[in-house]
Amino acid sequence: MRVDFEYGQGVMSAELPDSTDVFIPGITYPDPLHIPEDCIEQETRSSILNPIGMPPLNQLAKKGSKVVFIIPDIVKGGVQPTSHRKIAIKVCLEELYKAGVDRKDILLLISNGLHPRATVEETRKILGDEIFGTFHPHGQITSHDSEDYDHLVDLGYTTHGDRVIMNKYVYDADIAIMIGHCQGNPYGGYSGGYKHCATGITHWKSISAHHVPSVMHRVDFTPVSGTSEMRNKFNEQGMFMEERMGKKFFCCDAVLDSSSRQIAIFSGYAKEMQPESWKVADQRTYVPFAEKKYDCIVFGMPTNFHYGNGMGTNPIQMMQALSAQVIRHKRIMSDHCVFIVSSICDGYFHDERWPYLREVYDLFQHDYMNILPDMHRYGEYFATNEDYIRKYRYCNAFHPFHGFSMMSCGHIAEMNTSAIYIVGAREPGIARGMGLKTRATFEDALADAQRKYLPDNPNILALPLTFKTGAVHLAMKHEVYDGTNGHSGDCTMMH
Repeated sequence: MRVDFEYGQGVMSAELPDSTDVFIPGITYPDPLHIPEDCIEQETRSSILNPIGMPPLNQLAKKGSKVVFIIPDIVKGGVQPTSHRKIAIKVCLEELYKAGVDRKDILLLISNGLHPRATVEETRKILGDEIFGTFHPHGQITSHDSEDYDHLVDLGYTTHGDRVIMNKYVYDADIAIMIGHCQGNPYGGYSGGYKHCATGITHWKSISAHHVPSVMHRVDFTPVSGTSEMRNKFNEQGMFMEERMGKKFFCCDAVLDSSSRQIAIFSGYAKEMQPESWKVADQRTYVPFAEKKYDCIVFGMPTNFHYGNGMGTNPIQMMQALSAQVIRHKRIMSDHCVFIVSSICDGYFHDERWPYLREVYDLFQHDYMNILPDMHRYGEYFATNEDYIRKYRYCNAFHPFHGFSMMSCGHIAEMNTSAIYIVGAREPGIARGMGLKTRATFEDALADAQRKYLPDNPNILALPLTFKTGAVHLAMKHEVYDGTNGHSGDCTMMH
């Protein structure tokens, strides 16, 4: 069979055995029904007016209340007119105004964490013209700066010794509203909930408690689940913030489908709301697809996805993307699985976005660096590099410690595969410098893998569009997850 896979700005074709299985999120296995577009605002309002485990906003707020919205960056959630961010913020604002809150007492904070601080144009896309136009001219929209010590608060240490440094605007607010997405994520199961605050409004020292080899290379991290040590740390850090602030986050999370459309809305106290949202999200995210374990998984890597332009050619980011597929799909992989992946791999690091990763890659080629975890000892050195920090703060670059969380993740691909082939690389030495094999075509790679690693008549799974749709976590057909089956199609509440 002929299958097209993502490659650069286009596709690369492969001729695969007719016995190959194909999976495309939302198509091969349909998502639960999303909320009809004309019902989204009503369901969002119903959720916000009936929060789980805490009073509604109109009881929490009053005239004079200082309010901060905590809003995910451009990486996830969609920017369509009916996106969760746009609708949820609109509804929350209506409730705050009814309670007497003045517009001047509201701040919109993009919770980018160690990701690039949002540009003006990204902020406009995230919020929409109406909300952007209301708040931006008055300086009431900002992006989290994890190096701005005038606007950070050091809360001390959790009972497990994790240092928590958080955004001061959020700490000082009377009401902190987290607008989140309950969307499948290799880092701890789902975005949203306490993951949102633990990663989005903190400091690299807080993130270094969980995005490191000692946590990410544990047996409970792969395959992905909501019970890993990483998730436990997210929860503990988030609840520690609430304890020290003396208030709960008011959360409004949407369970999203493969096209970032809302399946269900959940609001309230994260500790109680989060598990309820997961019951619905499990039905969309943990897909009981496979009838057999796969010996070979084939997919493509575009130049621009998830973390931005260059991710599919920057070798450190490539390793993270490869490992994310392992973390999501380990349940359906055979013990000696081989990956075959197209990537243009042309030497484009996007140095402006990841100004430190070329240096990291070069260091990895020297000084007894045999596997990516050997690089971890350089983490603090890079994290405190003033030039790289200034580029994060003022040039919309990733924070330098972010690269070390990517390397911690990147090693998981090597831990769980027999071989990884990159096909179509224009600069194949870059891929080989990461321990990856290189071939010109999918067919060449499959033939070599069959000689060296794969059994006769291997089980092959093709994953076209794996980086262009909202990802799922594939499971065996006998693995059943509890929860409801999605939205019924009318405008009634899901919870």
